[in-house]
Amino acid sequence: MKKSVFAAISSILVLSAALAGCGGGEKAGEQGNSAGSEQTSGPKILRMNMKSEPPTADPGLAEDSTSGAVLLATFDGLTRIGKDGKPHESVAEKIDISEDGLTYTFHLRDSKWSNGDPVTAKDFEYAWKRALDPKFGSTYAYQLYYLKNAEEYNTGKAKAEEVGVKATDDKTLVVTLKNPTPFFLELTAFYTYFPVNQKVVESAANWAGEAKTHVGNGPFKIETWEHKSKLVLAKNENYWDKDAVKLDKIDFSMIEDENTELSMFENGELDWAGAPTSALPTDAIPALKESGKMQTRAIAGTYLYKFNTEQPPFNNAKIRKAFAYAIDRKTIIDNVTQANQEPAMGLVPPTMAVAAGPYFKDGDVETAKRLLEEGMKEEGITKLPPLTLSYNTSEGHKKIAEAIQDQWKKALGVEVKLENKEWKVFLDDLHQGKFQIARSSWTGDYNDPYTFLDLFKLKKGSNNDTNWENPKYQELLNQSALEKDPEKRKQILAKAEALLMDEMPAAPIYFYTHSYVKSDKVQGVVLDGLGFVDWKWADIQ
Repeated sequence: MKKSVFAAISSILVLSAALAGCGGGEKAGEQGNSAGSEQTSGPKILRMNMKSEPPTADPGLAEDSTSGAVLLATFDGLTRIGKDGKPHESVAEKIDISEDGLTYTFHLRDSKWSNGDPVTAKDFEYAWKRALDPKFGSTYAYQLYYLKNAEEYNTGKAKAEEVGVKATDDKTLVVTLKNPTPFFLELTAFYTYFPVNQKVVESAANWAGEAKTHVGNGPFKIETWEHKSKLVLAKNENYWDKDAVKLDKIDFSMIEDENTELSMFENGELDWAGAPTSALPTDAIPALKESGKMQTRAIAGTYLYKFNTEQPPFNNAKIRKAFAYAIDRKTIIDNVTQANQEPAMGLVPPTMAVAAGPYFKDGDVETAKRLLEEGMKEEGITKLPPLTLSYNTSEGHKKIAEAIQDQWKKALGVEVKLENKEWKVFLDDLHQGKFQIARSSWTGDYNDPYTFLDLFKLKKGSNNDTNWENPKYQELLNQSALEKDPEKRKQILAKAEALLMDEMPAAPIYFYTHSYVKSDKVQGVVLDGLGFVDWKWADIQ
């Protein structure tokens, strides 16, 4: 999410992003909290907090789970992940798949945009090619590379009309893939694959940035957007499945301070606090766990630190590994995050794991010292340059950074400065390479290990940000796409992950959990196994 990514990146207990997989609806009353909603009649309004401003509400530009949560509420794909965690027909009423698994024919149902325009197959073709257009600059364009000639178009080696997506009429979309892709119907439920209204997009450059110009085709529409203050989603009466939508509105506050958010929940001003659009304050977690009010579930997401591999000293793999090995993950989980996370000694989460065991030992200070010494000798330096660790605004990120800063000082004798940035600025600087070490995270976009390993395939044009790429790594990922035998494919992906951990462009720290408290009256919110949230079936009772 890019799963990058609550906002992929935005909290220590939460995050994340993206979709599919293994989840289901949360039932009211399960370790629920009687605080929160006092609504008994009138409009059904779910009151939540969104810790940071969504960077965008444009499916073609979104790359983080905060934006993704808004998009999943305001748009609908050909498929949608259901309460059972599996993809189901949505805007597509019927789907035909060729025997070789390369051609998908989507037959669209009658549906409308929130402004009343009909949703057509052309809207999907236009949206996908728009995201792939190299001039558009979508960081998630690579998510469409499963289409024939998509990568070639995005890299200037093919024309738009050669991409494997074609609206043969208003109700029929024919898609041709590069290789058979078993999880493709999960991808069509992901926001990069959502349609956009061409007329609306071309009428205003900032159409997706204001409530009055935003047009979607999902269960909700943006009614109010007071930037960095408030976001209100209202039921979309033009939605094709509006009868399934029980909420009248979702009212988001935008409060950065987690303690304030939790106090609002306890005072009955919010119906939900914490994940997936914010975080619980770390200091409150022990008491919330003890009281039984806090709900926690593991999700397929990895909290990590990225290194800028084009800036000294992190252009040296041994130095990168030294910093990664010196982190004591178990201590951070036990004393800082405290929400039953699991130490990460690899990139791919346990539910998708391709390796039998960890790639390195947690808190291996002895090896870290040796690698740092060897790496500095290779670089011909006797002293490290000034080092800065950047993170986006969050109490949790700050505390984790302070703990790791202290660990690096004690284990390696290095001084690291900490730098806090507002979320959107942080993302922009990350993409522009304006960092040395940066907090990041990744939640799966679909239920396959490739969604994690693909993150580091390309140096540019993706959510990589480390500026690292490796031809052998790329070759292994390409081989995995062609391998039909599941076990052999798993072995290929394990080799790729081992190579990644040997080069260590990013240091995995822990695998995520989602933690939150909610009112007993809130029902039907779907949190899937990849960390995404869907309010389509939510209710206040």
